[in-house]
Amino acid sequence: MGRVQEFDSGEALDKAMGVFWHKGYEATSLNDLLAATGLSKSSLYATFGGKRELFLTAYDAYREERAREMHDILARGSARDAVEAFFRLIIGNADRLEFSNGCMSVNHAVEMAPHDPDVQARVEADFQLIEDALAKTITRGQADGSVGTKENARRLARLFTVAFPGFQVMVRAGAKGVRMRDALATLLANLD
Repeated sequence: MGRVQEFDSGEALDKAMGVFWHKGYEATSLNDLLAATGLSKSSLYATFGGKRELFLTAYDAYREERAREMHDILARGSARDAVEAFFRLIIGNADRLEFSNGCMSVNHAVEMAPHDPDVQARVEADFQLIEDALAKTITRGQADGSVGTKENARRLARLFTVAFPGFQVMVRAGAKGVRMRDALATLLANLD
């Protein structure tokens, strides 16, 4: 009979996610993961399969969490207000310790996607998800009158999706205040 698991795998996954998010995949050592999760090496391997598998599982959990958050924000209020709220959240995250590491997908788009097909597919799926959600929201706004432009909603969504990593990187690099507000106002003017 096998030993009973004496730890919460969900909690271990959350802690591992935090390490990968903070340090990136390459800079995270097995010892970092063991220290953060409190797992033994054998438990980590038995539960998650190893560093790469743990990373992919943690990254997928992050992606699901952020997708839910994005859909919740984009469903609130008028469509224009929802798009603005989505980008204001990015700007506001600059002061939240939890998000001071930027967007995990944007980070891994740079760190891993160029040489890791599994990560590249996930990053591409994330950006497609953002584009699709924004296109749906902009279309809703064109119908409800909160988005005045008659520009193609998909094309606008692509512009906003391309702007998304720029906002994430700028905030992570310390940009705040008027610079980010001006950039957002200029981006949102495309919806008028």
